[in-house]
Parts: sequence; structure tokens; C-alpha cells
Amino acid sequence: MRLLFARERLGDGVPAEILGSLLPGWEIAACPPDRLAESLDGVTAICPLGTKIGADILAAGEFGLVHQFGVGLDRVDVAAATELGVWVARVPGDLGGNADSVAELALLHLLALARRLDESRAALATGSWTHRPAGRSLVDATVVIVGLGAIGTAVARRLAPFGPRLLAVREHPDKPAPAEIAEVAGPGRLHELLGQADAVVCCAMLHGGNEGLFSAAEFAAMKPGVLFVNVARGGLVDESALLAALDSGRVAGAGLDVFAREPVDPDGALVRHPRVLATPHVGWHTGLMFRRTSEVFAANLNRFARGEDPQWAVNSPAFRRSPD
Repeated sequence: MRLLFARERLGDGVPAEILGSLLPGWEIAACPPDRLAESLDGVTAICPLGTKIGADILAAGEFGLVHQFGVGLDRVDVAAATELGVWVARVPGDLGGNADSVAELALLHLLALARRLDESRAALATGSWTHRPAGRSLVDATVVIVGLGAIGTAVARRLAPFGPRLLAVREHPDKPAPAEIAEVAGPGRLHELLGQADAVVCCAMLHGGNEGLFSAAEFAAMKPGVLFVNVARGGLVDESALLAALDSGRVAGAGLDVFAREPVDPDGALVRHPRVLATPHVGWHTGLMFRRTSEVFAANLNRFARGEDPQWAVNSPAFRRSPD
């Protein structure tokens, strides 16, 4: 059995030997994204990480499983995989530590923006104690969480002790919601809830129907001075519209861990904007996430190797393709 990571490394500080110990009998290989097509010989399963797995890659190989080391599958052609007999699976955020890790970063961004951390540090550096910026408190603020899956739920549970009123927008508003949420609305009421928000946290899953979910119209629906945090996917935000909203002051500050194109240009206007706190898609990147996700990921690969259907699949092929 051969597992191929479509990136040369998971990230700095990640103990790859943990994963190897959980996959006895598997050969673990890695390649840069631009060499993926030429690295498919003998591959049983591919882990895409952030690499696109399109119909061309799916047709070129004989692997029977695409398994994400985490949640996001927006760059995998699931329909083509299904036609070719390739299973596509993910690690649920609430099982793999991803939701907890990303939720912590969402709070970091929101608190840093609310308390104007960068400006406070600058005042300290210049000795300007007479011009210390006045921050905001989350007590009695209204925070709208867009997307109420594992990450949105984890964000809500961590935000609640700070004392805000929590509202949420999700595709299926009738599904059970955390007790911390005062009101859950469907997509048709997005603008209504955005108009009440002192802060908005985007935790939605990106799919074909919601790309550019936050466009000029959505930013215009927000109250002047709103704070905006995106820890989901960059494709959910029209970045030119966000930049315009920041320039106009409609958005007082943005915390961004994800971007439409990654790696993002470090000299880009959005990254360099004085009211943007940007991080390089590190919400998931914690020791907790790697340890828990490795365990779930490896168990599912071993299940597939035994001839069983993988758990947490997003498709169900009529037949199973395999190089063995």
C-alpha cells in the first residue's frame, strides 16, 4: 500500500513519525504539487492537502481513495472521482481537533481586532502612552457566526463566556444548534443578521453554490465599523469588495487566515492593509490537530486497506478502483 501526500511536508514542527507508526505496511511518499501527475505509479491513496485533484489526476492514476488530512475537499473533483470508482473522504473537524484549533485562532483574531492589539503594541514601541487606542469589549456585542458546523459550533462555545449575543446563519436553520446561540437563521436572512452584527465570523464550508458569499452587497449590509474574521476558505470572500469596505471604514478591521489564492502575495494590498490581521492558513496547524487527525486518518486508511468502505466519505462509488 502506498500513500502519497500531494505536498512535500505537512508543516513546520509536525512529527511525521507519528503518522508512520500508525500505518504499518504502508509506504508514505510525498511530492510537490507540480509533480503529482508523474508520481502516481503504485499509489493506493492520495492525500491532497491544498493541491487540486481534478479529473486529469484522477484519470491518470489507479488509486482508489482520496483522503484529506482534515476537512476541506473543495479542490477535489468528487463527481469525477465517483465515476472512476474512487472514494473521497475527510476527517470530521470535531474528531480530528481541527474545529478546536481553528476556533481558537478565530478568537485570537477577533480579540486582537477588538482590542486593537497592533496599535497598542505600536504605542508601546514609540512610548506614546498618551495616545493609547481604546479597544472594544465583547460584552453585550452582537457576533454573527456564518456557518454552524463543527468549527462554527466550537467558535460559539468559546465566545459565549465573553458575554456577546450570538446569532448564526446556516444552510439548514432547523437543525439542532448549540445552546449558546440566541437565534439561527437561514441564508435568506443573511443580510438581516449582518445588519445587527458588531462582528462577523465566517466558518462556512466552501462549495460550488456559495463562492463569493461575502460580496459588496454583504459588506454593505453590515453596520459601519463591523469587525470581520474569516477562518473558513478564501473563496467565500470577494477580496476586492472586502478591500473597498476596509478603505471606506465600513469594515473597521479584518482577521484573515485564508485567502482566495494561496500562498497569498505577502505584498498584496489586503495583506498589507493597516486594519488587517493576516496569518498564513495556520488555524488547523496545532499539535492537537496533527495528533488526533493522524489517528482518525490512519484508522480510515487501514480500514480501506482491509477492503472496507471508508468512513466519513462524501461519495459512494458503484465500484472500487485499486492498483492491487
